[in-house]
Amino acid sequence: MSLINELLWATFGLFLTIGGTFLGAVLALPHFHSGSWGLQTHSLNVSYQIGAVLLVGCLGGRNAGALAQTAYILLGLTGLNIFNQGGGMEYIHKPSFGYLLGFIPAAWICGHLAFRHLPKIESLAFSCLCGLGCIHLVGVLFLLVAYPSGWLKDLAGASLLDLVTRLSLIQIPGQLAVMCAVTVVAFTLRQMMFY
Repeated sequence: MSLINELLWATFGLFLTIGGTFLGAVLALPHFHSGSWGLQTHSLNVSYQIGAVLLVGCLGGRNAGALAQTAYILLGLTGLNIFNQGGGMEYIHKPSFGYLLGFIPAAWICGHLAFRHLPKIESLAFSCLCGLGCIHLVGVLFLLVAYPSGWLKDLAGASLLDLVTRLSLIQIPGQLAVMCAVTVVAFTLRQMMFY
């Protein structure tokens, strides 16, 4: 992929990640009520943020994905309120910051694996699953180092287990649903773009 294409995908990924941060993921299911069919939405209790990280990796490749997420983190640390709970340098003391750091290697891994073979639904799903796993691995490792060192602030008495449960275990089911949607979208778009 040319440098211009990678920069375009990185820019697209940056804006997609910012937008996905503030857009709650929902599941729309058919619903029959009062004699007619409709769609009923159910919140997945996660945003599309991680979906954006994985999608840019699947479509733009490893370099564009990592560049987009690096730019996202740097912009958030400069004070733009683009993270889930604001922005600024003090964000590095939040328990969720390690998960944000995980976006960079996750997008790289997802993009690397997504372009190793011709796009198939299984290979794209695997690349997304590896990316999602990377986010949680980096996030949990950050907690394991930062929690006992006193680096984290505003914990409100939460234990390390409470943080891992809240930031990883509770989030994973909704994120897996978003990952499945990303896989289908990435597969469809890759087929349409003929690469």
